[in-house]
Amino acid sequence: MRWILNKQCYAIIMAGGGGTRLWPLSRKKRPKQTIHLFGNQTLFQMACERLEGFMEPEQIFIITAPDQARILLDQVPQLSRDQYILEPMPRGTAAVVGLGAVALKHRDPESIMCVLTADHFITPIDQFQDYLTAALEVANQGYLVTLGIYPTYPSTGYGYVQRGEKIGEFNGLSAYEAVKFREKPNLENARIMISSGDHTWNSGMFFWRVDRILEELKNWMPELYEKLMEIDKVWGTPRQEEVLNRVWQSIQPQTIDYGIMEPAERKAVVPAYELKWNDVGSWESLFDVLPADDNGNIFLASHIVDMDTDNTLVYSGNEDRLVGLIGISNMIIVDTMDALLICPRTDSQKVKELVQMIRERGIHLYL
Repeated sequence: MRWILNKQCYAIIMAGGGGTRLWPLSRKKRPKQTIHLFGNQTLFQMACERLEGFMEPEQIFIITAPDQARILLDQVPQLSRDQYILEPMPRGTAAVVGLGAVALKHRDPESIMCVLTADHFITPIDQFQDYLTAALEVANQGYLVTLGIYPTYPSTGYGYVQRGEKIGEFNGLSAYEAVKFREKPNLENARIMISSGDHTWNSGMFFWRVDRILEELKNWMPELYEKLMEIDKVWGTPRQEEVLNRVWQSIQPQTIDYGIMEPAERKAVVPAYELKWNDVGSWESLFDVLPADDNGNIFLASHIVDMDTDNTLVYSGNEDRLVGLIGISNMIIVDTMDALLICPRTDSQKVKELVQMIRERGIHLYL
């Protein structure tokens, strides 16, 4: 039975990221979850669509930055302003999860949270919803649950989850004890974990009862928990915004992975091997999710004429510009109205470093 029948299930979609690795298309005021790279839909629209038929629209809440909320509201108009929780400034996913838990606690103290992402590419939807159902059934037994993604290479940019004994079958899918969470290992350790056969990538999606995650925050992140309780006392009152803005400034940034999932007990993983999942963390990652031509090229532009070009991605935001390519191989070329990026595919992760250089030089117009 789909959890659409259970009104105690709610989605918290984290939608406040900046996506600097997709510069210059992704900017501070136009982050990657809001841009169009996948036809007519943005990643945020796709994230909301994945929940259709699984839960009612009023069971979906978005946590984002104030300057991004308007864009998101326009993109998914079926969600109301009341379903947006505004994070005053970035303070890490642990604080975001805690804030979501406070909001849901006031709505339903016995609610179960689906902590989902707004900027990941995930298909197919039917199987995704099957995995959500299984994860929620495990979470209802008191576990902190994540979906595990089959690791196709020894990534140093993803977290890993080591699975232990099998807990049981849920919605026809297997769930296992999560023995250990390991964030972003070096290449040698990533290779060891891949070869062991008992590790999956951490998808960044989590499932738990609200009371359980607040309990874990109290145990492992007491300073954050105390600040969340200050916010909790005034939630839904005229003082909510003032207290939230004041308290939020004093929170030390931390991820939910380091802060809770690594030290906590009673954790579980549901391997989601049938999902096609990508966090779209770089221009290079688009080669895994977008169709290429016979020469391995991905052309996201209105007018391109190419000769002897292969394994290259070109994006142009100018519908009137003609892009000509001769003898280009294994490159990424991104042309927006005010900035141009050219780099080898092998260096696409360095775009984040380039953005930092632009920031340090004070050229904030291009951020």
